[in-house]
Amino acid sequence: MSSNQKKRNFQIEAFKHKVVVDPKYADKTWKILEHAIHEIYNHNASGLSFEELYRNAYNMVLHKFGEKLYSGLVFTITFHLQHISKSIESAQGDLFLEELNRQWADHNKALQMIRDILMYMDRTFVPSTHKTPVHELGLNLWRDNIVRSSNIQMRLLSTLLELILKERDGEVINRGLMRNIIKMFMDLGPSVYQEDFEKPFLEISADFYRAESQKFIECCDCGDYLKKAEKRLTEEIDRVSHYLDPKTEAKITNVVEKEMIENHMPRLVHMENSGLVNMLLDDKYEDLRRMYNLFRRVTNGLATIRDVMTSHIREIGKQLVTDPEKLKDPVEFVQCLLNEKDKYDNVIILAFNNDKTFQNALNSSFEFFINLNPRSPEFISLFVDEKLRKGLKGVSEEDVEIILDKVMMLFRYLQEKDVFEKYYKQHLAKRLLSGKTVSDDAERSLIVKLKTECGYQFTSKLEGMFTDMKTSQDTMQGFHTAYGAELGDGPSLVVQVLTTGSWPTQPGVTCNLPAELSALCEKFRSYYLGTHTGRRLSWQTNMGTADLKATFGKGQKHELNVSTYQMCVLMLFNNADRQMYKEIEQATEIPSSDLKRCLQSLACVKGKNVLRKEPMSKDIGEDDAFFVNDKFTSKFYKVKIGTVVAQKESEPEKQETRQRVEEDRKPQIEAAIVRIMKSRKVLDHNNIIAEVTKQLQSRFLANPGEIKKRIESLIERDFLERDNADRRLYRYLA
Repeated sequence: MSSNQKKRNFQIEAFKHKVVVDPKYADKTWKILEHAIHEIYNHNASGLSFEELYRNAYNMVLHKFGEKLYSGLVFTITFHLQHISKSIESAQGDLFLEELNRQWADHNKALQMIRDILMYMDRTFVPSTHKTPVHELGLNLWRDNIVRSSNIQMRLLSTLLELILKERDGEVINRGLMRNIIKMFMDLGPSVYQEDFEKPFLEISADFYRAESQKFIECCDCGDYLKKAEKRLTEEIDRVSHYLDPKTEAKITNVVEKEMIENHMPRLVHMENSGLVNMLLDDKYEDLRRMYNLFRRVTNGLATIRDVMTSHIREIGKQLVTDPEKLKDPVEFVQCLLNEKDKYDNVIILAFNNDKTFQNALNSSFEFFINLNPRSPEFISLFVDEKLRKGLKGVSEEDVEIILDKVMMLFRYLQEKDVFEKYYKQHLAKRLLSGKTVSDDAERSLIVKLKTECGYQFTSKLEGMFTDMKTSQDTMQGFHTAYGAELGDGPSLVVQVLTTGSWPTQPGVTCNLPAELSALCEKFRSYYLGTHTGRRLSWQTNMGTADLKATFGKGQKHELNVSTYQMCVLMLFNNADRQMYKEIEQATEIPSSDLKRCLQSLACVKGKNVLRKEPMSKDIGEDDAFFVNDKFTSKFYKVKIGTVVAQKESEPEKQETRQRVEEDRKPQIEAAIVRIMKSRKVLDHNNIIAEVTKQLQSRFLANPGEIKKRIESLIERDFLERDNADRRLYRYLA
């Protein structure tokens, strides 16, 4: 083919033969399809040829008779549903729901077959004309002709609600049938389920539970009421799982919670003889757990429990710390605090799901009432003293740690931790010097805990006390090596050399030691000062102990373990059978209050009365006469005679300790002010007070008046100055 040959254009012409459709084609075909739908609804589908029917429907749509097919379908289904409606209406009693369920199942089967036949229409004609698909159309027609028909709608709802009411009253109902009917509502669409069933169901449930809760609360105690509420809640959740829409669970539980719990919270927690306070007092963990689990479901439920619990604990605690009987015995007082803490810790762990907000409320309550008693720091230290002296004998290490941890927990609640430190130091000193501590490990463990809690500064002096004890042992070995031969069979001496700053020593306490001991003490002084330069020794006779060998009437011999003061008194009776109080006071120069306590323990304690006094009485008078008690007997060779001590401090001693604490606080407050001003340079009065209080709260609660005095003192010493324009503003002077 040559390149210049013309290109040919091919053209396809239209088909010349015109297809003529039978004018009655649409009616004939529809009649076949209509007959098939009737047969399907009449359960005669087995004789139908679905392939042929599909082709007929296909051809009708293809020949543009889709509209006729669709409208005919609507009419035919509606016709059948009207007959079905009458059949359902005529069903009586229990048969009503069964008939509805049967007809619904048949309708669904029929719809499935019809949709298969009309599949082509569903795929092409329906989307292009924006009509409802066949299956959905069948559901909508069922909804309008059956479920919402005037004769069925209210009857259906009341039947369902009646059955639920029967079930609530304990009757057994056909749950399978219920599930099918409720599923029908759900299949007809969320709005049908919600409007035609769920909404009235929730309303009638609210009325039911409102009335029931009112009835229960009048006749039940709190524990029983909560059991009933819990049971109802479980039943409703169970009901949802068996035959309601899962989304209904939150709504129906909300109704039960509101009507049975939220509306009655104050009355339940304060119910007489059975409310929250009674549950706490009687350790009703199960009831408390139930209350917690139910109340947590409603707004402010847990806050209500927490507030009542807090005010109850504060009230109990307040009574405890102000009870004069409890204050007589510090160890018992602290044990009661620990018992209360254990009790409510258990409640929170076992009943309140170890809820942190409840734990915080408990802690704040304890902090509140422990600090109502200004002697709490002293009492806690006395409790530790009692435990570490004898209370922990035979107790395992783990249990010792538990007790010490409990003590630390109470210690954390104290606002005046420095007061505790003062007393703890005094008590520790006595334990160490008398060798009365049960376990050095326990002592050190507590100091480590205090160090972790409050820092090195808090415990450095306490650790120094242990160091002194060790050093003293080495010193005594050296002394005995140097003077062993000279000492011979005379009295033996054990000295503890204490660093002045570390120990709570009392300056200038005088006491005349017996001559044989005085000479021995001088020997030690010359040895010690000879081996250490630049040091001074002062004897603390009030802190020592002695062992004396004594012979009573009928030659009975005993070894008496006494304090240094008691030894000085007893040695006087080697030279005289009778001593007057004034003579003893003059010879020993022991301070009057100490001497009276000392004589009381020697003459007035049954079983330990190595002296007797005239006249016989429990108190020591200045005109009393004392004699050796020749009739003294004891089944033990070694007899320990303790000093009658006021376990708690007397009022003057308390004032003195308080004064020492206040003095110790001054430099700490000043140091805090300087630290803050150094970093801030300029600060107003209120902010200084707030910052100083915050910095020192781990040790004590600083008094604003005292802070103001310390600021004035620092201004006088040119650490700070007032601003000329604003007198409440302070500047730091480098």
